[in-house]
Amino acid sequence: MPEILRIATTQSTVREDPTDATLLRTSGEEVRRLMREAAAAGARLVHFTEGAICFPSKRVMSSLGPDEIGPSDWTKADWATLQSELDRISALARELGIWTVIPSVHQVPDARPYNSIYVVSDQGKIVARYDERMLSTTKVTWMYSSGKAPVTFEVDGVRFGLALGLDVLFPELFTEYNQLGADVVLVSYASGIGPQDHIAVTVRGAATNNTGWVSIAASAENPDGGLSSGVAGPRGQWLAQCPEDGTPSVAVAELHTDELTTVGRDFRTRTRERVNS
Repeated sequence: MPEILRIATTQSTVREDPTDATLLRTSGEEVRRLMREAAAAGARLVHFTEGAICFPSKRVMSSLGPDEIGPSDWTKADWATLQSELDRISALARELGIWTVIPSVHQVPDARPYNSIYVVSDQGKIVARYDERMLSTTKVTWMYSSGKAPVTFEVDGVRFGLALGLDVLFPELFTEYNQLGADVVLVSYASGIGPQDHIAVTVRGAATNNTGWVSIAASAENPDGGLSSGVAGPRGQWLAQCPEDGTPSVAVAELHTDELTTVGRDFRTRTRERVNS
């Protein structure tokens, strides 16, 4: 295990129309630019926000037209272009040798898709997929199937857990990852317009309560009280944050793996053993 593991969290532009190939390609280009910045800064892993390629709008996808919310018509999505952008992201992950955590819509034959996160290894292979579990009323009523299980993976001996969207508001998911031995939880969240202080407080609290690390990758272009992407440490401190002006950017945090052991995993194990003995 290396003494220091660098991870990068990003804030990127969220575009809402998966029927528009030009917008999908523009988002893909931005993702790849931020991947290159993260790799140049020495990051082993780069983490993207919900909607980094596209965050489909309920109105764009409504089968009843944009003036009435209804069941989503996913045949309208440009799945071929979306897959092409994912393929190019995977190819760049291999070229750069960087693990890439990238949310996207996951197509399912004859069923609603999942709102998902793909984990792309430094060899350019998709090695894991997480599906959002705590769907909003809109998502579960009109748009997506619900995920069922937590997902973890390891990079250089450090274990990561995944959360997406409104998962961030449910502390039991962070506790679950704690119990699964996750050192870091990566949360991808398409932040809305306006104050998002409650999300920042939630992230810092989750890191503190579980004696671990939490990366929150949020949306760009929300400078007025919005949520800046960042990595919170086990005592609730921000180790790194993207600029508050809402510009697409990268923030790199150094995780000291001796601290991962002495402050995180071992501390939790000792405490549980003492309480349960």
